[in-house]
Amino acid sequence: MNKQTFFSSALALGAMLALAGCAGEPSSTPAPSASASESHSGHSMEQSPSANDADMAFASGMKMHHEQAIDMSDILLGKSEVPAEVVALAERIKAAQGPEIERMDRWLSEWNMPEGMDHGGMDHGDGMVPEDEIKALEDATGSEAARLFLEQMIMHHEGAVVMSETEINEGSYPAAIDLSKQIVDSQTEEINEMKQLLETL
Repeated sequence: MNKQTFFSSALALGAMLALAGCAGEPSSTPAPSASASESHSGHSMEQSPSANDADMAFASGMKMHHEQAIDMSDILLGKSEVPAEVVALAERIKAAQGPEIERMDRWLSEWNMPEGMDHGGMDHGDGMVPEDEIKALEDATGSEAARLFLEQMIMHHEGAVVMSETEINEGSYPAAIDLSKQIVDSQTEEINEMKQLLETL
């Protein structure tokens, strides 16, 4: 009786070991779960999204827009007897928009966009300052130069806000949309600041 019990126990133990071995084989090379695969796929798309026409128009147009703002700031900074607050504003505009131009240049290069592409009608409510008004700024001095700079830059910033809102609504490139939101916030704040400065001149 004892031998039979021992024999039965040995058979049961052998069967258990065999089952454990079979169960362990597939676990050594687990297949990725659906949620992990989806997460990885989503991450990849986030890292390398595609740009649409709105993104391209925004980056190309805003780059040129920023370049004029820096030119206007340089004109003002080259003058004497300009109120210190206006000088400080021009310096901040240069410091903020220079790096943004570099970012948009990189995007245009990544998107294989030529630098001389059409800017999507930069003369329609975009805030670009006409050449004759730029000439007036160049010729002005002191407080008059400060007044012209502020008036022109308010219009310039208002155009940038409109361009950015278009990108927010129509763009697909996350980094460009994020930049647009930053421009809306920062330049709206500067518009209010410039209006206050005008009242002091």
